[in-house]
Amino acid sequence: MGGNNIIPMRELVVLLKNLGLQDVKTYIQSGNAVFRSKEKNAGKLSDQISAEIKKSRGFEPKVLILTFNEMEKAAGSNPFPEAEYNYKSLHAFFLAAPPANPDLKRLESLRAGSERFELKGNVFYLHTPDGIGRSKLAANVEKCLGVSMTGRNWRTVQKIIEMAKEYS
Repeated sequence: MGGNNIIPMRELVVLLKNLGLQDVKTYIQSGNAVFRSKEKNAGKLSDQISAEIKKSRGFEPKVLILTFNEMEKAAGSNPFPEAEYNYKSLHAFFLAAPPANPDLKRLESLRAGSERFELKGNVFYLHTPDGIGRSKLAANVEKCLGVSMTGRNWRTVQKIIEMAKEYS
């Protein structure tokens, strides 16, 4: 949940608790939340959260829910572990689904010389040593993969896992 449609994190916590989620915590003004839920169907819960935000804020974001195990697996599958020290240069894009026809050739053609990327299932890893802000590759990932996604820098990935560990 980023861009122009922002929801204050305090409001998000209240909204999630009103949906019956427990132990809700958020991380910075980024839309990241960690919580416990009895609902096992992530798609159903995503739809419920999105609908509640539309009702209360007037916009309907795409909500992607990952389990603790999925987050840990994504972090453990990082193909660029040597880049983890520079959390601003390493990113994980979490995809709503595995892409059916990813245009990896197009992404390769957009890649700056220092950039590296790898697609592993529902996660697209991107290392941008010169920064993500000017990266043509980063700007075109979603279009080239053809699925909705949300990207997080490595610090955020690690912080979410750290927060979720308190519940495991």
